[in-house]
Amino acid sequence: MAESSSSSSSPVVKSDAETEELLDRMLTRLALCDDSKLETLLSKLLPLTLSSLSTNSTAVRNKVLEILSHVNKRVKYQHEIGLPFQELWKLYTAANATAIVKNFCVMYIEMAFERLNIKEKENMAPVLIANISKLPLQHQEIILRIVAKVIGECHASQIDDEVAVKYRSVNGSQDRELFAEFCLHLMLYKQSSQGGGCSPGLSIAQSNRVAGKNPLKNEELLMRKLGVLNVVDAMELSPEPVYPLYLVASADSQEAVIKKGEELLRKKAASANLDDSNLMKQLFSLFNGTTSTENVTPESKVNPASVSLKIKLMSVFCRSITAANSFPATLQCIFGCIYGSGTTSRLKQLGMEFTVWVFKHAKNDQLKLMGPVILTGVLKLLDSYSSSDSDTIARDTKTFSFQAIGLLAQRLPHLFRDKIDMAVRLFDALKTEAESLRFVIQEATISLAAAYKGAPATVLMDLEALLLNNFQAEQNEVRLCAVRWATSLFDLKHCPSRFICMLGVADSRLDIREMAHEGLFLDKDMGRSRRQNTDFKYPKLGEMLEYIVKQQPKLLESSEMREQKLLFSSKMYVAMINFLLKCFESEMEQNNSLGRSTEFLSSVETMCLLLEHAMAYEGSVELHATASKALITIGSYLPEMIASHYVPKISWLKQLMSHVDLDTRESAARLLGIACSAIPPATSSDLISELLSAISKTNNLRFETLHGILCAIGYTTAECMSIAAAIPGTLFQKILKCLTDVVISETATLASIAMQALGHIGLRAPLPPLVDDSSSVDILILLNEKLSKLLSGDDNKAIQKIVISLGHICVKEASPSLPNIALDLIFSLCRSKVEDVLFAAGEALSFLWGGVPVTADVILKTNYSSLSMTSNFLLGDINLSLSKYNPNEKCEANEDYHATIRDSITRKLFETLLYSSRKEERCAGTVWLLSLTMYCGHHPTIQQMLPQIQEAFSHLLGEQNELTQELASQGMSIVYDLGDAAMKKTLVDALVTTLTGSGKRKRAIKLVEDSEVFQEGTIGESLSGGKLSTYKELCSLANEMGQPDMIYKFMDLANHQASLNSKRGAAFGFSKIAKQAGDALQPHLQLLIPRLVRYQYDPDKNVQDAMAHIWKSLVADPKRTIDQHLDLIVDDLIIQCGSRLWRSREASCLALADIIQGRKFEQVGKHLKKIWTAAFRAMDDIKETVRNAGDRLCRAITSLTIRLCDISLTEVSDAREAMGIVLPLLLADGILSKVDSIRKASIGVVMKLAKGAGIALRPHLSDLVCCMLESLSSLEDQGLNYVELHAANVGIQSEKLENLRISIAKSSPMWETLDLCINVIDTESLNLLVPRLAHLVRSGVGLNTRFGVASFISLLIPKVGADVKPFTSILLRVLFPVVKEEKSAAAKRAFAGACAMVLKHAGHSQAQKLIEDTAALHTGEKNAQISCAILLKSYYSVASDVLSGYHAVIFPVIFISRFEDDKNVSGLFEELWEDSTSGERITIQLYLGEIVSLICEGLASSSWTSKRKSAQAICKLGEVMGESLSSYHLVLLDSVMKELPGRLWEGKESLLYAIGALSSSCHKAISSENPATPDAILNMVSSACMKKVKKYREAAFSSLDQVIKAFGDPKFFNVIFPLLFGMCDSTAANKSGSAQSASDAAKTDNVDPAVPLEKILGCVMSCVHMAHLNDIFEQKKNLMDLLLISLSPGFQWTVKLSAFSLIKELCSRLQSILVETSKGASQHDSTTSFVQELFYSVSPKIVECISTIKIAQVHINASECLLEVAGLASVRWTDVGFKEELLHQYEVEKNEEAKSYLKKCIDIFENLE
Repeated sequence: MAESSSSSSSPVVKSDAETEELLDRMLTRLALCDDSKLETLLSKLLPLTLSSLSTNSTAVRNKVLEILSHVNKRVKYQHEIGLPFQELWKLYTAANATAIVKNFCVMYIEMAFERLNIKEKENMAPVLIANISKLPLQHQEIILRIVAKVIGECHASQIDDEVAVKYRSVNGSQDRELFAEFCLHLMLYKQSSQGGGCSPGLSIAQSNRVAGKNPLKNEELLMRKLGVLNVVDAMELSPEPVYPLYLVASADSQEAVIKKGEELLRKKAASANLDDSNLMKQLFSLFNGTTSTENVTPESKVNPASVSLKIKLMSVFCRSITAANSFPATLQCIFGCIYGSGTTSRLKQLGMEFTVWVFKHAKNDQLKLMGPVILTGVLKLLDSYSSSDSDTIARDTKTFSFQAIGLLAQRLPHLFRDKIDMAVRLFDALKTEAESLRFVIQEATISLAAAYKGAPATVLMDLEALLLNNFQAEQNEVRLCAVRWATSLFDLKHCPSRFICMLGVADSRLDIREMAHEGLFLDKDMGRSRRQNTDFKYPKLGEMLEYIVKQQPKLLESSEMREQKLLFSSKMYVAMINFLLKCFESEMEQNNSLGRSTEFLSSVETMCLLLEHAMAYEGSVELHATASKALITIGSYLPEMIASHYVPKISWLKQLMSHVDLDTRESAARLLGIACSAIPPATSSDLISELLSAISKTNNLRFETLHGILCAIGYTTAECMSIAAAIPGTLFQKILKCLTDVVISETATLASIAMQALGHIGLRAPLPPLVDDSSSVDILILLNEKLSKLLSGDDNKAIQKIVISLGHICVKEASPSLPNIALDLIFSLCRSKVEDVLFAAGEALSFLWGGVPVTADVILKTNYSSLSMTSNFLLGDINLSLSKYNPNEKCEANEDYHATIRDSITRKLFETLLYSSRKEERCAGTVWLLSLTMYCGHHPTIQQMLPQIQEAFSHLLGEQNELTQELASQGMSIVYDLGDAAMKKTLVDALVTTLTGSGKRKRAIKLVEDSEVFQEGTIGESLSGGKLSTYKELCSLANEMGQPDMIYKFMDLANHQASLNSKRGAAFGFSKIAKQAGDALQPHLQLLIPRLVRYQYDPDKNVQDAMAHIWKSLVADPKRTIDQHLDLIVDDLIIQCGSRLWRSREASCLALADIIQGRKFEQVGKHLKKIWTAAFRAMDDIKETVRNAGDRLCRAITSLTIRLCDISLTEVSDAREAMGIVLPLLLADGILSKVDSIRKASIGVVMKLAKGAGIALRPHLSDLVCCMLESLSSLEDQGLNYVELHAANVGIQSEKLENLRISIAKSSPMWETLDLCINVIDTESLNLLVPRLAHLVRSGVGLNTRFGVASFISLLIPKVGADVKPFTSILLRVLFPVVKEEKSAAAKRAFAGACAMVLKHAGHSQAQKLIEDTAALHTGEKNAQISCAILLKSYYSVASDVLSGYHAVIFPVIFISRFEDDKNVSGLFEELWEDSTSGERITIQLYLGEIVSLICEGLASSSWTSKRKSAQAICKLGEVMGESLSSYHLVLLDSVMKELPGRLWEGKESLLYAIGALSSSCHKAISSENPATPDAILNMVSSACMKKVKKYREAAFSSLDQVIKAFGDPKFFNVIFPLLFGMCDSTAANKSGSAQSASDAAKTDNVDPAVPLEKILGCVMSCVHMAHLNDIFEQKKNLMDLLLISLSPGFQWTVKLSAFSLIKELCSRLQSILVETSKGASQHDSTTSFVQELFYSVSPKIVECISTIKIAQVHINASECLLEVAGLASVRWTDVGFKEELLHQYEVEKNEEAKSYLKKCIDIFENLE
């Protein structure tokens, strides 16, 4: 073999012949080798043999094959013979290995691997897969199977960290991919059934690759799958390669694999990119397989996946956009789900769900290819279901099918556009399918509508019929879709679709009605200008009417009696009329000349007929009002036509004047007035006279009739007065007289109608004085008293009409008398709180002022109601609203008398109302001033007063009344519009100063008693519960409190409120002028924008709204504006966070919270610290709402900070800088804050920062770690400290409480943060961190902190490894003393663990010193001993390799410390001894010298405790070692015997036990060493028996017994027995003495003069056992006395038991003499005599014991003893003196064993008769 070794290592290449010769010799040696040596031989022979195959020589190869054949035969069935795996693998992986060598190598590698032990397999498996991608395919399969088998055997439950590292070291991408692919195939593999075939998802080749020659069994397969999952998890591969593996595992048939797969899929692969094309390709390949692919061999065709896996895959596909664009795999997948073989209902459902996903996310070019094909499949699937299918899966499948159709219609509309088949199908489905499906079908139907846009005309015509037909269906969804199609598919000009909408307006469903309204009235804002309406192209009026009439030809039939039947519902009529009116107005606006065209006029005539038809009795009130107003609207455009049309129908109009609806009556009266313009004056006079006579004839007219007549009188008279001399003077007087009489005599409502009629007349002509019997009086003078009464009433509508009529009456007046009366009446309303009344009064004042934008024709001949309504109560644009009514016309006015009126109005407003002390008057003045400014703004007088008006409005901006404030801001806007450039600049500057708070003080208002300072309830109630709002009430409160100066504080508060209100009011005005101001505002933007941002978050909702108006008006691009002014905004907000005003603090916090979201570091880096400080300050604010805002800001800045410090989201440099700003602040001000919410928030932020900051955390690790450790205690619930202080009182164990506190701390965010910190620590960080930790170890306070710092060090050291070596000295220097001093058991263990961790990396000298110091602790007090035990246990747990060299120091300490008196200490060392030693005897044998040396030191110590435990250790040594201890007996015996003399001390009895133990185990060595030593021992022990301390004396007797038995010297009898007998005699004397005295009874247990007789008897028995018989005979009398004493009644039953044992031992010795026949007759006679004496002396006593002592054990021992004595003595039954007693005891004995003994005694006696 030496030769072969030499040749194999020689660089010289051998020839083929030499090689053959060498192989031949090897074969010979192989044949001659025993099996026991075969493994060693093969380790060198097999690699050399295989390497010889590289030659081309046939002879050599044959010789190799011969050797291999022999090897195979020898080792095939002997698996215990190992093969050289490492050498074979090295040969296989050699670069110059030939193919044939590799082929043979891999075969033997497989064989060798099987023979490795499990640990070697586990370590070598990762090596095999490294570079596996470079191996041949067949070899790959073999090696992968080997690895898979090992994985199944070793890693099914878990994988060790060391092995996991080896698997992770396989870093070749191709190797990893190949291994992952094999693992996937293994996971897909299933045990084949009896029918055969390969597993779903695999081909036959892949199945064979996984299983090899023999199919895998279920249990083996389960283990491999679980192992593979653990290994792949440990390899930490990227999510995409392992995603299919985990997905397949989650669909496995084994529950354990499913659970593990789902867990890994959720935790490790959740972040996989599902849009990765390679991943999707692999998953589709799994799903579809390759069975349908051509040009693939049958063995390579991959089966589709199992159904369960397909279901999992479909859920993945429905989340991947790439999957939706993977044509044709997508198509194949969908059809596989729907029509594939073996498909299920669930797969069909998922297939349709995926179809929906594909139609939603597929690219157009892909969808164009797939769409038509998939659509065909979907329709076929739908056809396969009946409408009655009700199971859940069928319903879901249909749902997805209809969704798919809807989506496809949106994406590929051309597929549906040319036919209406799909529309018909969906509408039919809405009718027939279950109700649960209708919503989905409805959505699909609505989506389909867009597909038909731009369809051919024929298709659209078919759709019209389809929609009209389906609108009649009873199903709501069908009607909804019909209306939706009508509105979305066709434009507004399409008449049939609008007719469907008209039908829909009357539907029972609200959503259908709303949709139909949208289709008819696209212009929802009725106030829009007509120019805006032209954007909507309404159909021509004639065409729309023609289509409607075509549907219902009878629609144009009407009668004067209004008895015709309505052909549609009233609601439909209303919608139809309104739409037709829109068509009419649209057509009129397009071309005014149309009004004269015949065609258009004919259409208007037709519309009038339709409106008249709508006035049928059965119509609703709303319909009648709408139709009548529509006629007025037509009349406003075509008055001549309407007038001529209704001249023949005056009687029809008269009939309508008594209608129940007020609007209808007024419209009929207006129409009658319009008709009067087309009839002769005489006829008009007759008509008026008829109306007057109707009033005067009867007094019991219905209210409706009277109202209609009064209105008609007003409108007809006004129309007639517009024509010169149309009405005679007498008739005019009658009219006026009639109307004034009604005002005077009737109720407020009718009086207001009559006044309205007078006003209408006054619009056309001035009202003459009323003539009565040659006297005349002005009408208003006549009515003044009545009107004053009416205006002070509570009928607000009547008041409005009266006030407006006063304005109308004065329009044509030339004298000032009537206007002055009217002014007084109007001004009397200045304290009214009814807004509508104030608006009406403002309108009346505008008519009195002159220059209003309406004419008499607008008021009398249109649907005009009032200027207030037209201007949206002063908030709209009056000119825009009135633009359709001849906008260039103005109401004429007499300027002479109006100038006087204007002066009166101006003085009243500016001198009385606007600056009044009463808020009602200020409100009225504001309304009226705004009315004048809006309605008469272009009047020269108003233009001159604009500065004065602006000042007034500016002052009113601070009003508390919202109406006053809002109207003042509106007035500012109007003033801006009306003013010139200078005025506009002044106004802008004033508004800016108001908003920014820098404006000048406003004009002061004098306060009177009832002036309201605060709104009621604003500042609570007074002491008596009354309200606090007026100046008088506030003064009273201040006086009651004894603080008159309090009123000034109230005023300051009121001023602040007014300032806030001014800002809000300014904001409203600002928002309206901002867009117009344009460039004028640019210089103010930097000042305005920060404040506008803040004001938008003001607590007052009104202020928010107002500022939002400004913001929208001022800022076109809010995001860009904020970005440009971000620094200014943030600085302002931070300053305002500290404002003394709570609303500013709250608004600033809320604004900051929104502003900073999503910002980058360069934008907010400079502000971070200030924002955090502001947030902390707000969180501790005195006001709750500010604290809430602070919490919100804290959450926002937390989110921002975490993102900025996260290195995965922010640049590392920025992250470091952000961390440097924020973390010190959080640690210093946040976590250490006294505010609970700030602390909690800070800790949460720090923890989140640690999670995402990564390496950016390193510069701050020392501060962060120490802060977190200190916080473990400082932030602990203080209640736990209280509980700990009182734990003992309530019975709670302190250790359990400590564990509870630590457990709570471990679940805290601080602990989690510490765990995160460990992950980013590097070498550089240690330089700062370790000294801080060392300081914290020394000075840390609190259980949690101390435990935490110890645990942190324990976790830190494994992380940094060898990098901690420079710091081991400092750490050990602080940790070791802390372990000794620590009082808490949990903290002590933690520090010991940390110390052990450091020891693992410490130098030799440091380790030696630490271990020696630790061992030395066992001699200290209790705490030191516990520390010693805990430290040693930690060392063995963590650094056992370091301790292996110090066992000689440690084991003796552990051994001796097991015998501490304290059970806790001894228990710890006992546990440590059991854990650290493999066998007690072996360990003691190895370190016996050191143990003995330590024992001797302990015995020589001055400490009694050390002496005691050393003596106990000697006892244990004797027990365990026996005679093996003899080599050390001399030193041990000397040490013990030196300590025995002298005074007694507690525990000294252990020395006696030690002597006994040494005597028992080393008696031979002691006797042979010095024969005198046993005597010395006996003397020393016997002298100890004389001591009076009970415990010590008992130990002495036990030791004496051991010594006697151990040495067995017969001479001991003569020495010891007399001593023992003497003790026994003295004991008997004490027992027989007089009764004990009180002092005797009180003696202690420790000092007892009485000797324990049972101990004496035991020693006597030992003496008897080894004594010479002659010596026994010499002491016969004493022995008998001793027995009689011990059997006397005075002693306890235990003494009796000892006596029985002594008797039996004596009998045994005597029996041996009697048996021996070689003895002389004399000795035999002596023995017999002794026996007889013994029998007669002892037997009666024994029977007496049986009868007197009722203890079974005594009975058994006594009966046995009696049997021994009876058997020895030959006594006849008649000679037995206790015969009767014995028989009696036999009869009464209950114990069976004792009874049997007694029976045998009786039989012996009887047999001797």
